[in-house]
Amino acid sequence: MRSALSLFVVAVFVAVVGRTGFAAPGKLTYQDHAMGTNVSVWFWTDREADAAKAAEAMFGEMKRLDKEMTTWLPDSDLSKINTAAGEKPVKVSDETIAVIQRALDVSKRSNGVFDITVQAFHGLWKFDEDMDGTLPDPADVKKRLALIGWRDIVVDKAKKTVFLKRKGMAITLGGIAKGYAVDKCVALLEAKGFTDFMVQAGGDMYVAGSKGKDPWTVGIRDPRGPKEAMFAVAPIKDRSFSTSGDYERGFVKDGVRYHHILDPRTGQPAHASRSVTIRAKDAFTADAWSKVMFIDGVDEGKKIIKDNKLDDFEVVWVDDQNKVSTTPGIVKDLKRLKEPTPGI
Repeated sequence: MRSALSLFVVAVFVAVVGRTGFAAPGKLTYQDHAMGTNVSVWFWTDREADAAKAAEAMFGEMKRLDKEMTTWLPDSDLSKINTAAGEKPVKVSDETIAVIQRALDVSKRSNGVFDITVQAFHGLWKFDEDMDGTLPDPADVKKRLALIGWRDIVVDKAKKTVFLKRKGMAITLGGIAKGYAVDKCVALLEAKGFTDFMVQAGGDMYVAGSKGKDPWTVGIRDPRGPKEAMFAVAPIKDRSFSTSGDYERGFVKDGVRYHHILDPRTGQPAHASRSVTIRAKDAFTADAWSKVMFIDGVDEGKKIIKDNKLDDFEVVWVDDQNKVSTTPGIVKDLKRLKEPTPGI
């Protein structure tokens, strides 16, 4: 699983030691790597020893889920499903079943815009360590399109199996599993008594509580600006933020930007948006729907929201013309710092 680091914490704080010798509540930061991306947790607490143990447990949980749901390990649930495509169902964990079922629900609601069978394009488009600026043969893309189809994923919840109907099909949970993992980590930290913290895995973040009397504040990256430049910020509490953008894993060739977010209907990089940020009640929701809103763009995205009566998230788009649009619910909280930088 690979994801862009797209959200930035605006203010940085450190623990302050008071006259009593005990640490006053302050910010503690821990970092690791899992699911193909940087994973961070920030605490606002005076329980430094407990925070360190909680962070270690959280990173362990993230890596455990990665081993189940990655396509980069041959013995993961997903690799076993893909290897057996067209041949037999594969028994997998309850968690893998839950994530795949949620993916299929989003596929249905989005009319197939979200489709985890896009893994069939893996190896044609080179956006990971193999990125060399080359483009796939259109004939090869067309052949792989025949292997795309979320309706050909058969989940048997009772038997705990997943079956891909056609040989050559393959699935990836790279567009949804990090959100699920972030929510699991949030539950873990809450169970350990923490109420004020942030968890981030690549572009997926959950913010709990506050930092003392002030809210946590997050920023949305300028898609064409310097790596750490933001065009907008917003306070956030007990909500998730997830950004999908075209600027991290990709390249520009002959005046066209090619990137890793593929439209499963065409097999080509989606071009309706430069970035999409979602604020939602949970990271699972934000992660999946950010891909749909990115691929569909503003007009079609708003139509899907209306048709499905989706009221559990809000959206900030930077479209292909560099115009910023939002859903109504986030307008009052979003502070625009500048216009997004122009460019290809």
